[in-house]
Amino acid sequence: MQLLKFKINPGKELMEVLTKEFEKRNLQDGAIVSVIGAFDECCISCMPKNDPMKDVLTEYYEPVEVNGTGEIKEGKPHIHINLGRENNQTASGHLHWGKVKSWYATVFVVAE
Repeated sequence: MQLLKFKINPGKELMEVLTKEFEKRNLQDGAIVSVIGAFDECCISCMPKNDPMKDVLTEYYEPVEVNGTGEIKEGKPHIHINLGRENNQTASGHLHWGKVKSWYATVFVVAE
């Protein structure tokens, strides 16, 4: 097993970078053991209380601190993320996209 580190620099979108990097390395399965950093914009989803098969998407257009974990499933990143927002508010859910503009994000992956 190996520990891989991916740094998402300003101007990049996290899910897009990871998808390309996983494809380049032919990574199909693995553990995303840490996501840490900051986004300037992102979209997450949660399930509505009465229908777990649906997604309720929420887009954030504000700077947020992020941390999360996930997996590589069939070559694609699947990440659950926590957002730290202004006034110590938090939000969490399934990450659809996260844009880095001001800072960076780092993703650590364990793969074979």
